Amino acid sequence: MTVPPSARPEHPLRRFASPVLLLAAMWAVQFADAVLPGSFSGLGIRSWDPAGLLGIVFAPLLHASWAHLIANSVPFLVLGCLVAVEGTRRFWAVTVIVAVVGGLGTWLVNAPGTLTVGASGLVFGYFGYVVMRVFAPGRVSHRILYAVIAVVVIGLYGGTMLAGVFGVADGVSWQGHLFGAIGGGAAALAGRRPDQRRAVGR
Repeated sequence: MTVPPSARPEHPLRRFASPVLLLAAMWAVQFADAVLPGSFSGLGIRSWDPAGLLGIVFAPLLHASWAHLIANSVPFLVLGCLVAVEGTRRFWAVTVIVAVVGGLGTWLVNAPGTLTVGASGLVFGYFGYVVMRVFAPGRVSHRILYAVIAVVVIGLYGGTMLAGVFGVADGVSWQGHLFGAIGGGAAALAGRRPDQRRAVGR
């Protein structure tokens, strides 16, 4: 029996490289925004503007201030690494689904012309993924493990997440939070991990 390279186990530390690199990119973009003329914030999601749909790609990398980025960094890294435990491909698949669902929901529901930036949609999406992963197809032992992780995550971030949707302050996009979480839940319920392939036998 031969196992193709794509089906071989991924090194545990390599799995966490993706969320770390994505967070590093956010910090690099914020630094560039601070030292270069103008502002990158205009590349965010501008609701009801067709050109603003490009913000679905750029908005998670952009932040209104250093305080905004710092507030997102720790939960992004913690929850992103929990998603990345399942592998690099799964992490990026979940990230894309969350960004698209969260971005489209924000673009549609927010008031026309509203500009939205920040990684909080991804944070809420990863939270939704980790919690809903308990109900996704898989081995009973794996689902029990996810249930334990979900309980811990809810204990740590549940109150913050609820406040982020139902008790947000002015200038905070509850739309991005809500639809990001919906995207994460959808990614969890979509099925088995894409990197779970059968070995090829000869």
